[in-house]
Amino acid sequence: MTQPLSLERIVHKLPQKFNPDQAAGLEATFQFSLSDADSFFIDIRDGECTSTYGTHDDPNLVLHLDEATLIRIISGEQDGMSAFMKGQLRAEGNVMLATRLGKLFSR
Repeated sequence: MTQPLSLERIVHKLPQKFNPDQAAGLEATFQFSLSDADSFFIDIRDGECTSTYGTHDDPNLVLHLDEATLIRIISGEQDGMSAFMKGQLRAEGNVMLATRLGKLFSR
């Protein structure tokens, strides 16, 4: 049986689920600003992905959401666009980067 998704598991697993083929030429920092849990960011550089708890000084994109919404999006229960349309997700910065997130990581 697989473990239920948790913020800690997401932050730990994202680099392992990274698809470097989809990140050719991409250098970006995605900040996940969670309203009810620890914020974290993922940094994509040179075909590598790292995830770190905390707040980045100058992210390319900031996603504002709560932990439950993040878990639904990561698990595939909810599409990021539907979360955005329902007001459960807000994006600041280079919002076009948000459209690439789904391709950058495998489920």
